[in-house]
Amino acid sequence: MMSHPAHPTLGQSSYPGLTRSLSAVESWGFGLTAHISWTALVPAIHAALGPQAIFVWIPAVIFGMLLNYQVKRLGMHFINVAGGTPNYATKLLQKYPGIACYAAIGYLLNWVSYLSVNTIVLKDLIKVNLEALGIACPEILLDIGFTLLPFIVAFSGTRALSILHLFFVIPAFGLLITFCVQGLGWLAFSGDSPGFFPSNWSSLGFVDWAKWFFFVTYATYSCETASSFVADSRQPTQTLRFLDVAAWMMPPIFLGGSWVMMRLATDPSLKDNAFMNLVAASQPFWGKSAAISVSFLLVAACLLGSATVVSNCPRILYQLALDKHISPVFSVVSRRGVFAPALTLTLVLCLIYLIWGDVARIVAVGNVGWFVSFMLLHLGLWLRRDRSEVLFPRISLAILLLEVVVLVVGGLAWGWLNLLIGLLFPIGVMGIDAVIRRVKFPPFHPSWWRQRYRTRSQVIIKDSVVLQVSILIFLLCSAVAVGWLFGVKLNKTASEAGENIFVVLLMTVAFVGVAIACWTSLPQVVAIAEARESAEHLFTVAQDGILVVDDRGIIQQANPATESFFGVNPSELEGNHLNKWLTALVYYPDEWTKRSEQTLLRNGKNKILEVSISDRPHQDFQEYVVILHDITQRKQAEQILRYSEAQLRQEAKQLASQLIHSEKMSSLGQLVAGVAHEINNPVNFIYGNITHANQYIEDLLKIVQLYQQNYPNPVKEIKKETEAIDLDFVIADLPNLLTSMTVGAERITEIVLSLRNFSRLDETEMKAVNIHEGIDNTLLILEHRLKAKSNSLTIDIIKEYGDLPLVKCYAGQLNQVFMNLLANAIDALEEAVDNGEWEVKKAARSTPQIKIHTQLNSENQVVISIADNGIGIPENVQKHLFEPFFTTKPVGKGTGLGLSISYQIVTQKHLGELKCISTQGQGTEFVVVIPLNQEAI
Repeated sequence: MMSHPAHPTLGQSSYPGLTRSLSAVESWGFGLTAHISWTALVPAIHAALGPQAIFVWIPAVIFGMLLNYQVKRLGMHFINVAGGTPNYATKLLQKYPGIACYAAIGYLLNWVSYLSVNTIVLKDLIKVNLEALGIACPEILLDIGFTLLPFIVAFSGTRALSILHLFFVIPAFGLLITFCVQGLGWLAFSGDSPGFFPSNWSSLGFVDWAKWFFFVTYATYSCETASSFVADSRQPTQTLRFLDVAAWMMPPIFLGGSWVMMRLATDPSLKDNAFMNLVAASQPFWGKSAAISVSFLLVAACLLGSATVVSNCPRILYQLALDKHISPVFSVVSRRGVFAPALTLTLVLCLIYLIWGDVARIVAVGNVGWFVSFMLLHLGLWLRRDRSEVLFPRISLAILLLEVVVLVVGGLAWGWLNLLIGLLFPIGVMGIDAVIRRVKFPPFHPSWWRQRYRTRSQVIIKDSVVLQVSILIFLLCSAVAVGWLFGVKLNKTASEAGENIFVVLLMTVAFVGVAIACWTSLPQVVAIAEARESAEHLFTVAQDGILVVDDRGIIQQANPATESFFGVNPSELEGNHLNKWLTALVYYPDEWTKRSEQTLLRNGKNKILEVSISDRPHQDFQEYVVILHDITQRKQAEQILRYSEAQLRQEAKQLASQLIHSEKMSSLGQLVAGVAHEINNPVNFIYGNITHANQYIEDLLKIVQLYQQNYPNPVKEIKKETEAIDLDFVIADLPNLLTSMTVGAERITEIVLSLRNFSRLDETEMKAVNIHEGIDNTLLILEHRLKAKSNSLTIDIIKEYGDLPLVKCYAGQLNQVFMNLLANAIDALEEAVDNGEWEVKKAARSTPQIKIHTQLNSENQVVISIADNGIGIPENVQKHLFEPFFTTKPVGKGTGLGLSISYQIVTQKHLGELKCISTQGQGTEFVVVIPLNQEAI
């Protein structure tokens, strides 16, 4: 029936998703609801057990405190999960989706029952007091009114409900703490005290203990409610830290307050009436104010509990839908934070409980699912005991075993029918969800709700002041009318009942007033507040300077960005005239140009600011907003652009030549690689078949030798042909011929390999290579120019290779550098030979040579030196060697780009150096220095 849970990101299937709109303090308020609910529970257990009730409260409080610490740890782990404890349980039991969903629904149903109980308690309280005033009680109207009241507020948005709750929970909780602390103090120190400890203790059987432990967990297990609001809290960790506070508030209230009730509310005639028991317990130290204080406390407990129900339950359903335990329709939430489908289901369940109408049965049935939910939570903690988010796994197992016994014994003590209904009710709700999933009724699908949110027109009241005043007049007139009617009745009856009904009326009117405001004026106020917060945020984070000046040009406000403009703290700007810094501005702002450029002198440097000015007329005064935008860099860029056109044209010409050369080199590389590939195929064919040819020839020569041995006297024709071809010479020379062919094929293979290595078309990225291999391949390609010809001498190559590791570089481009430098060295030596340098002083001058030296210096740089012993380069020519298009060679023999491109490859692509060291008459040395390791550029 239920699908397996996934774990989407919060808000994945909702529209538009939860926003972190609640402050930590607002979420804390919901965490105090369970403490105040103690007022409704304590009279019943006190009436049944008397002083022995404390032995039920003590373990229940200890287990509740441990639960708070465990839920806090789970919340820190599931920081984006809404709904709190029941949804943490589903995460722990994710391998058992049906059980996990049952646990969450059982938890939900207990909270729903709480709202129905609150409605009935409030109705009964008003009924008693109205009867004392002689007024008939409209029971059905009160049932419907108190049930719908929290939903009216909840359907208007999250913030209003949280603020309303916080407003009343603080005085209510303060009054409750005062009752507990003052009562304990009065028992301990007052002369009228009956004594702090009872004179005797009666025995308590296990069945009674289990029955009432099952009952009080209704309050002690629910002090973790703040965790439900972690997903929409602006400070989720602060919200969770409040669980520690909530835990340590349990002993003074649940234990201290119960002790006060046990010692001071001892009259058997009080029975389990909450109002009478609390009044009896507080009257010794509160005196005449006891009744009205207790009335406030009970009404606050009921109304606050109802507000918590409509806040907590939709979040549980929302997260269950996100995790795909229930229909996705419950994951829909409006932009204002209204869980419309979830609230609707919660309302339906409340009405089911309300129709039942029996408080005792509602509590008993609701508590069964609640208790089972925590049993399954402890089971999940034990199953996930190896996870970091699980505290006290052994204690959780022990509590689970005890809870199993308590459920059976205590649940049966409350009636087997209640136990059965409580166990089956969550399954019934899961059945309702299955129907919602399958029925093609539009409101049962998320798209229907999303369409409503998209198409619903936003009501904008242009003149909301009229509406605000109208509502205020209505509320005031209604309050006066109701006050007059009750005043007439109060004059005819006792004042105590009148005071009690006054408290109920006061808090009810407050809730109704907030509900009306939520649907009328509050949206306008929220819109104004959001607009103000948005404006303040923009004012703070804007990178441009923003100033607010009055009608005299005096600075009233400045945003943080102005400090970067003026070099002073924004607070120091206030109270000064703006022309103190922007001297070109005249005194009065109404004479300023709407948009202008101003010069600001700061630290001896000029800044050019674009100044935009707009006025903001107010009812009582005039002010101006000044926006400062720094355009200094833009102005400088414009100036640079104006003076750099010639340079750009020159660079464009150079770049075009380089691109042409690069394209030529690329084409040459492709040609070399293609030729190498084409030569390689037949050479491989020849080289591979020489071995077989050699073997075949040896076999044939063996056959000839056998014929010579067996037929020493051949016929004339054979003898004549043998002499003609000189068979003995062929036999002797043929192996030498094959050996020469093998050497030639190997030589061609080496040359092809060198060509392919030199071209390196597949090595466009930086990689670690052997520099010496690149130099050797280049020399192999140039070998034909190193050999002696008719008009030149042999050029000797002297290699002085150092011990170099692999060098990270662009291998193909570096080979191009070696080719250019070696070719230039050969050109220089050939020119010297042509000039007769080696013919004039043969004895004194060595043969033409090129010396190649490599080493790794102390700065982890590779140094490659290529030196020739030619005639050298004049000093005036050396200055222009690396300039594009500069050459000393005849037209048609040099382009003037070789050394220029080599210089760019070394300096820009490899972040190195290329230097020329030359002495005229002694030769030239080019030195390449590049880092051993570098990142690709």
